[in-house]
Amino acid sequence: MRAAAALLATLVLAACGGGDDGGGAGATDATTGGADSSGPVAVIETGEGDVPVKVEIADEEGERAVGLMNRESLDEDAGMLFLFPTESNGGFWMKDTLIPLSIAFMDGSGRILRILDMEPCRADPCQVYSPGVVYESALEVNRGAFAEWGVEEGDRLTLPR
Repeated sequence: MRAAAALLATLVLAACGGGDDGGGAGATDATTGGADSSGPVAVIETGEGDVPVKVEIADEEGERAVGLMNRESLDEDAGMLFLFPTESNGGFWMKDTLIPLSIAFMDGSGRILRILDMEPCRADPCQVYSPGVVYESALEVNRGAFAEWGVEEGDRLTLPR
């Protein structure tokens, strides 16, 4: 548990960038998509090499609730990293999400426990995508990107300072 708290603290500190106003890092216009190129870059360590991903950080409840809703696109090398203050086993849904996404759920050390593909949903009822694992963070990217990048369950995500 101590290691998980340390990883979460490292991710949050790296995302805040010192002078940030407390909002998520790399935020963009809610309708155009694409992570801000000045935002943090997460690295997924795979068996085929490291994969850099520009990330927006969703570390507050409101940011996590909105996620990638109403975005028309997402850069090919970008995603949204959801950080949770405690372990979670809850599912994600795609209400008002316009683009298909893949999501990786990670433990406190950044190890990818589960990867799921999710479909957009514009009207209730929307499917809930439950990972069936306890996780501390999740990364959403364009659907199929993990497979294209060679990312698999068991790989590890880090967010360098």
